[in-house]
Amino acid sequence: MYPGLSEPPPPGTAMLPPGTFAGVTVFITGGGTGLGRAMAAEFARCGAAVGIASRDAGHRERGVAEVRAVGGGAVGVPCDVRDPEAIRAAFDTVEGALGPVTVLVNNAAANFPVAAADLSPNGWRAVTDIVLDGTFLCSHELHRRCTDRTSPGAILNILATQAFTGGPGMAHAAAAKAGVGNLTKSLAVEWAPDGIRVNALAPGLFPHEEMREDLKALRGDAPEAVDARRQPALRTGRRHEVGWAATYLCSPFASFLTGHTLVIDGGNHLRRDFVMPPVTPIGEQVARRG
Repeated sequence: MYPGLSEPPPPGTAMLPPGTFAGVTVFITGGGTGLGRAMAAEFARCGAAVGIASRDAGHRERGVAEVRAVGGGAVGVPCDVRDPEAIRAAFDTVEGALGPVTVLVNNAAANFPVAAADLSPNGWRAVTDIVLDGTFLCSHELHRRCTDRTSPGAILNILATQAFTGGPGMAHAAAAKAGVGNLTKSLAVEWAPDGIRVNALAPGLFPHEEMREDLKALRGDAPEAVDARRQPALRTGRRHEVGWAATYLCSPFASFLTGHTLVIDGGNHLRRDFVMPPVTPIGEQVARRG
């Protein structure tokens, strides 16, 4: 029996010194669900106040509750990342309640499985408008505010490893995430003189209760066992591991790190066989999920 990669320390274990983000306000899009909520909790544990931005009121409430449960201050704000005016209003609300925002996590996303031949123009835009345009618009707003105040800032963009490999059945999401990866590098160079760092994080499989229904269906009756057999690490990721990575990348301890994408997936995106398994056409895969 192979042991695989070891388990991380338990949730709630401090990775950074206490108070690393004391006096800092963090704005997280999509911060009320899944990995967004996990990142919000870890920022709060490090002393940050957190703005939870989402179009869904229930998601905002859950995100705020999780931050407060670990002793942090939080406020939920409605925000459509496709709308510059809505973004500006959301930042105003968070800053009015918690103080100037200097850290932004672009986590809001949209995706759904579909063969590219069946993907409509509206379906394409539904994903790219949120993932790519939304990332730029939110980043632009943080840059404007930080430069107006002459204060440093940090931006973290959440990618997916399909941005590097392509994403059959997810062409819209893979292309949008690839665009965000490229944008990360461009903004890192342009905005470093302004004191603003821009990095990215590409998580692998981190099971959580808010996963898409089609992914839940693929995981079967014993998801941890099923998923672990597919991972070189022989385990899946733990949500707080993403939170630790996010807090480090945005922390003063990474002050010389910008334009970097950190992959945290236990090596899962790398080629694992001399001979790859037989191909199942994407159309058949999508039909089975339906």
